This record gives sequence, C-alpha cells and structure tokens, in this order.
Amino acid sequence: MATVTAVHGGQRIAAANDAARSQGISPGMALADARALYPSLGVRQMAPEDDLETLKRLSRAAMRYTPWVAIDPLGDKAGNGFGSLGGDAGLWLDVSGCAHLFGGEAALLADLTGRFENHGFHARAAMAPMPGAAWALARFGEIGASIVAPGDVREALAPLPVAALRIAGRAAEALQRVGLRRIDDLLQMPRGPLARRFGREVLERLDQALGKTDEPISPRRIIPLIHARRVFAEPIGRNEDIEAATNGLLNHIAGELETTGQGVRRMDLTLYRVDNSTQQVRIGTARPVRDAAHIARLFRDKMEDFDAGFGVEVIALAATETASLAQHQGEFPDNSTSNLSFMDAGESAARLIDRLAGRLGPTSVTRLHARASHLPERASRAIPVFKEKDSSTAPDALDSPDLWRGAPRRGPRPIRLLAQPTAIDVMAPVPDGPPVMFRWRRRQYKVTNADGPERIAPEWWRRSGRLPPGATTLEHGTRDYYRIEDESGKRYWLYREGLYRPDRPPRWYLHGFFA
Repeated sequence: MATVTAVHGGQRIAAANDAARSQGISPGMALADARALYPSLGVRQMAPEDDLETLKRLSRAAMRYTPWVAIDPLGDKAGNGFGSLGGDAGLWLDVSGCAHLFGGEAALLADLTGRFENHGFHARAAMAPMPGAAWALARFGEIGASIVAPGDVREALAPLPVAALRIAGRAAEALQRVGLRRIDDLLQMPRGPLARRFGREVLERLDQALGKTDEPISPRRIIPLIHARRVFAEPIGRNEDIEAATNGLLNHIAGELETTGQGVRRMDLTLYRVDNSTQQVRIGTARPVRDAAHIARLFRDKMEDFDAGFGVEVIALAATETASLAQHQGEFPDNSTSNLSFMDAGESAARLIDRLAGRLGPTSVTRLHARASHLPERASRAIPVFKEKDSSTAPDALDSPDLWRGAPRRGPRPIRLLAQPTAIDVMAPVPDGPPVMFRWRRRQYKVTNADGPERIAPEWWRRSGRLPPGATTLEHGTRDYYRIEDESGKRYWLYREGLYRPDRPPRWYLHGFFA
C-alpha cells in the first residue's frame, strides 16, 4: 500500500508501508516506476488534512508522558520534499523530569512505541539531550529505540548521513557531490570554509544536534503556569479512586494559587485511558476561587457518568485561566443576627452560579450586561455569566458615558420587562393624559392610580427604515411611560408612542410589570 501526490503534473509516491518498501518502492518514486516493480500495488491519494488530524490525536495521546508535546514541523521534508506529513511525520516530547514516573527512560520509550504499534502505527523513537540529536537518531539511527547519554552524542551522530541534520535538499545534494556524506565528515571540516561554501544552515543544524545552540520546543498547547499530574503504577477505574486522586491534585494546585495570590477562573482535568483515548473535563467559575472543596464539587457534578473504560493511567490538572484573588475581612456574628448574616452573599451566589453552569452548560446561565441606551429594551443584554466582555454590546462613539452626563435620572423600572412591547387599547380622558382603562388579551383593566409620564426620546441615530408619511422622528418615536395600578393592586408599565396629532392618534403599549 502506498499514498501518492501530484508533483509537476505527475503522480509520485508520498508514503509506502513496509510491504511496499520490501518490493523496492520508496517515497519520491514515480507511480509508473512503482507499478513496474509491483503491479498489484494498492494506491490511495494523499490526504494531508486527514494526516494532520491523526497526528494531532497522537500528540494529545502523547501528553500522558509530558505536557510539552509538539508536532515536528519538518517531518520528512529534509528527505524527499513531500511536506511535513509525507510519511515520516513526527512528534517532539520534552520528557525532562518525567522519565522516572514511568520507570526510567528505557521503560518510557518502550511504552510509547508499544502503544503506537498496538494502534497500527509504525513508530521509531530516540531519546537524546538535544532535539536535533533525537530527530537524527529516530529517523536515521539503528532500528529500535535509541537512548544517548549527554557525553555520547557526537559519537552517536558521526556515522549518520548528513540528511539527519535536517539540511535542505539542495545543500544536502551539494555536500554529497563533494564527498561529505556523513556527519563525521562535517565534523572534520574547518567551520569557516564549510559555512562559506554551503551556507550557515549547515553549521546551525550541526550545532543544534550537538547541543552548542539551544533549540526550544514550542508545545501545541500553552502550558499553564500552575498544573499537576499523577501517573499510576496500575490503571484505576473506580470513580471513588479517580475522585480521590483529583482531590489530591487540587490541594496541590490550591497551595500554589495561595502562594501566588491567584484564584482559578477555568480549570481542565484530563484523564488518559489505557486504550490511548483521553477525556477532558473543564469547569469555570464566576469569580476567582481557590477553595479545593468547591472546585472538587464542580468536577464531581460533571463526572457522574464518566466511563473509565479499561482504566485510567494518568490524571492531569491545569489551571488554564487565573486571576488575582483579593482577601476580604469577615465579620463576627452577634446574638442579634443569624449565622448567615455575616456570610458573603456574593460568594454564595457565585458558588451557586458555578454549579448551575456546570450542570446546565456555561451558556445557559446568563447575567445582564448594561449598555448605554435610554430605551429599556436596549439598556441591557443577557450574556453568558462567564463572559467578561461582549463585542456585540460594546458601546460605540455615541454610547460614550460623556454623552449622557447631565441627563435626568430615570424613573423606577419594572421587575419584569417584556422582550417586545405588546400593543393594547387604551381609554384616556385627555389625549396627553394617563389612561383610565386599558384592554389587554381580551380583558379590561380599570386604572385606579397612575404616575407619569416619563418621557424617553427616540435614538434618532439608530433609526432605520422609513417613517409614516408626514411624520417626524420625534413625533413617531417619542415614548411617554406611565406606572399604573389596577383595581386588584397589580402594577403595570405602559407607554404612549408618538406625540398627539388630530389626524394620527398615538399608540399604546404594555412593556412590563412591577408587581
């Protein structure tokens, strides 16, 4: 089996499996030549997007060993120029300080390659002090996992071909033409003439492989400053055991948060199963917290139906978003107050919001976001409670606070505002006076008390569409609001839209309820 890709109008082999390679088929070969060697060769078109998604899944699975995992940007580009996913796609893992968790470096490499092999991937791995040396040994070293000590890097790289240094194709060909085929040949050459003839890249790659130049790894995910993980000698599957391990990690992170004066706003729990699958659980909080018990309860609510499968081997916890957490001085209770009177009501509400958002979803719990507008239906907007800012509700130049300074204070607002005002029929003794009776939903209500009007002028700069013939913006959009009370004591918020004209009476609307 092989995959092919179009190169200069022709089809060439992009990658080949072991069976195809045993027949002499290799990446870069023309498809016609490959078919001549093996007529029954199975061929599929190369799909870089699918390959990249598979590689991303493998990188997530590799995070069971270390959070510092990156996708190799070169792949086999140095070898045959078919892109980073042409058959030698790779992963970088910085396992500094992690190997002892898996029984040592050899055990870690064996476990890593064994997992990939069990899932149908042919993997070659190497461990070295420098990324460049590990890259070279994994692709061009002896078959099997290689581990090189810091003092043995030069000796291990010497017999490898110059392509192992990730040198571009033309430079590698130029080195081959003058007889510099192995890395040892480059090590014997003076650096000055080597750089002048073949470019600085050759020396840069050589220094990276030997550790003379730093080569940092950029992980796929931003590594949070505060994180913790636990690796189990044997997989665990009981929810009680998983919860106990999670609580231990939470206590550790809570201590670090207290040291830095931070509180968590978002936290991710990642569980790595034996079958190489992962599951991530995310919780968010309305305000910064570092109470391990509260955070543990949020995770518990989300993991009631968690299926551990054949067991969980690694648990990782990361505070992906933190904020400064200020301390508040509490009050002592006295005999005249209950035990709840001195509790922080805002803290209790925040914890309730956290639990509701965890069970219903972060977008299902909303709060009101104030906007600079006099119109009641525009004065606020519901946004997710965890959302700090909403670009759709950001004030424009006309919404500047300076524009509204000196404006009269508004009157009371109803406890329930209708999403859209409802048209009603009204009887008023005078055209510009309060109503004495109104009809809503086929029922008449007699008004006993009325207060108003509170006039709200239209926002003429927002108006779109055409006005009725002969009407002005002021006449058409001005609202006069009244607070009225009916015979039963119920209170309503009504408004009259438009100024009175003999040929065009204003219309009345019900906009909210006070009680």
